[in-house]
Amino acid sequence: MNRFCQFLGRAVLAGSLSLLALLATAAPAFAAEEGEPAPDFTLPGVRTTDATVQLSELQGKVVYVDFWASWCLPCLRSLPQINGLYEQYRDQGFEVVAITIDDPVEDATDFLDDLEVPLAYSVVLDATADVMDQYRVVGMPTSFLIDRDGIIRHVHKGFREGDTALLEQTLLPLLAE
Repeated sequence: MNRFCQFLGRAVLAGSLSLLALLATAAPAFAAEEGEPAPDFTLPGVRTTDATVQLSELQGKVVYVDFWASWCLPCLRSLPQINGLYEQYRDQGFEVVAITIDDPVEDATDFLDDLEVPLAYSVVLDATADVMDQYRVVGMPTSFLIDRDGIIRHVHKGFREGDTALLEQTLLPLLAE
């Protein structure tokens, strides 16, 4: 009986570990890599007066989707710089959607209220982090540059000095398409 219990315990443990390994390595059924279609989403604005954004409604434009949070220091530096790019290129079909996962949402709205220059682009809330999971975001900030056909053309993780210039170099050919 004792040997049987040991065998059964080991079998259950081995099966559990195998299942965990399988789940950990299984890729989600969503694209989040360059060359793949961008997962569609519909998210509400961070304020009740802000519009809801549905990514598929922006098809035909080049869209920069930026995942951020108020507690992320690189995010706080990137948002105003991306705003400058948006202001410069929006008339050429460039859109920016900043997605926050802040909980409570007041953390995001307080941050936005404290900016010297208000953001001119859409800021939406992913309260459940479902969209973040669809895009397989593991760190903040992470951004996706999506072409006019809805295909992810560039994925960028983090934000450092010089990244805005690199983004602009990637953006300009897409705007010309």
